[in-house]
Amino acid sequence: MANTRSRSLYGVNSDNFRKVTMSLVVVLLTVAVVVFTAVLAATGAAVLARIDSATWPAALARAATTFAATLALAATVTGALSPFFLTR
Repeated sequence: MANTRSRSLYGVNSDNFRKVTMSLVVVLLTVAVVVFTAVLAATGAAVLARIDSATWPAALARAATTFAATLALAATVTGALSPFFLTR
């Protein structure tokens, strides 16, 4: 009887390839959303600083701090929730 499983050049099962591809797509989309949210928060912080009569360097410093804090918060939440999503 012939082997009916589809295999690629390197012997990777196509179902496994789809799972890995979907996981990669989810990770990349999540990273894009997190970075976009961090940029929006940083922009808001810079605008609010300028409205508060801060100089441009001070507004950029607040924006950078907000951007870094948003990324740190996202990393912390990801680390805290990762044990619930790990599968073997």
